[in-house]
Amino acid sequence: MKAIVNIALKSGVLDPQGKAVHHALTALKFNDVSDVRIGKQIVLELQGDDEEKAKKEVEMMCEELLANTVIEDYDVEIVK
Repeated sequence: MKAIVNIALKSGVLDPQGKAVHHALTALKFNDVSDVRIGKQIVLELQGDDEEKAKKEVEMMCEELLANTVIEDYDVEIVK
C-alpha cells in the first residue's frame, strides 16, 4: 500500500519560489497564469492492509516530521 502526501504552503504565506516561477512563465509569454504556488509530494510505501490505521499513522508522521504545520497544509491519500 502507498501513502501519497501532498504538502503546500498555507494561503497567506509568501511563496518566493512560486513568485519566481510565475515571473518566468510570464516572461515566456504564458500570460494566462495568474498565480503559482510550489509544494512537495512524498510517497511512502507501507506494509499492512488497514487503510484507516495507515492514514492515521501517516497523519501523525506529517504532524511530527513531514510537514511544518505552522505554515504548511497537507493531504494524505492511501492507495492500494
